Amino acid sequence: MPRPKRGLIVREPYAGWIVDGVKTWEIRKHPTRVRGPIGIVSGGRLIGQVDVVGVEGPFGAEELSAFEDRHRAGAFLEAYAQGRPLWAWVLENPRRYPEPLPVPPRRGRMLWVDLDGVQWPGSDQTEP
Repeated sequence: MPRPKRGLIVREPYAGWIVDGVKTWEIRKHPTRVRGPIGIVSGGRLIGQVDVVGVEGPFGAEELSAFEDRHRAGAFLEAYAQGRPLWAWVLENPRRYPEPLPVPPRRGRMLWVDLDGVQWPGSDQTEP
């Protein structure tokens, strides 16, 4: 599995559910053109990776209740949506790293982080 170049910031418990394969849709207020491997960053640490393979939507918050088993967001969706459409980023090939890796701190509110500054273990830079 290739090393991801960018990481998506996700709060817990959702981040853990993504890398454990329990959460296969990440709900966001916009679609993404990103495809392929991305890191999952939570609490300043890279905890694993997943592939973004597509985007579904747009959906209303009520429509998404039928897909709770995929997104695991529950009642949070209504408040998050604020009446706007939502998009499901479709995730596959989850992998939790044996040890989380520190991500260099960045300033400001961010969705994505550049993973170039991550110190990957061992000499094989393609596999954490």
